Amino acid sequence: MQSFGLIGYPLSHSFSKKYFEKKFIDEKINDSIFELFELSNLNELNFLIKSRANLKGLSVTIPYKKSIIPYLNYTNGIVNEINACNCIVLKNDKLYGYNTDVIGFEKSLIKDLKPNHTKALVLGDGGAAAAVKYVLKKLGIKFIVVNRNKKVDSILFEELNSELIIAHQIIINTTPLGTFPNVYSLPNIPYQYLTEQHYLFDVVYNPTTTMFMQKGLEKNAFVKNGLEMLQIQAEENWELWNA
Repeated sequence: MQSFGLIGYPLSHSFSKKYFEKKFIDEKINDSIFELFELSNLNELNFLIKSRANLKGLSVTIPYKKSIIPYLNYTNGIVNEINACNCIVLKNDKLYGYNTDVIGFEKSLIKDLKPNHTKALVLGDGGAAAAVKYVLKKLGIKFIVVNRNKKVDSILFEELNSELIIAHQIIINTTPLGTFPNVYSLPNIPYQYLTEQHYLFDVVYNPTTTMFMQKGLEKNAFVKNGLEMLQIQAEENWELWNA
């Protein structure tokens, strides 16, 4: 029996297990299981791998997309460029790292882009943001990163004003704010300046409509959650695991 799984902490918000269990039933895949591996520390990874002889692949989620890098034996070009990995293939006792968030985000985002969507605000700067920034650069969309703490090439949330909101008509939440069960949390931005020209993309998928998205809907903005992005990257992971 082949084993696949998800590592992260915590995993109460996990999409992957239900997705793959349904996939296995729908596609009559009888030789595979998908498990959740909630690791409080990445030092537990080595024991996990040794204890699962038939482990073939892992998805990686918060908070390990960046910190997993030193544990990998090989990484592809995108992982090296953005320093974030969300997919691991285990082969011949080696760990191969990939980033399929990039593919998932790009394919989901571009479906609903309009000609006015030329500038973006990226809320947060963690592992998910790394994939988002890579895609925006590829698409030629100028962006500003918005952070809680001052970093090079970013601004603080409290620096957002009407001019910045109006000028940047794509706003992408890459933080976990709003994720179940903390459904009433949301990024602290001046939502009153949103318009129907805005495109709000939330990488959170549970709940279906986050508070961030709800604020956009109240201003007739177009909103989208991260479910499609996750579905696309899950299928990309599956292909890599079974290549």
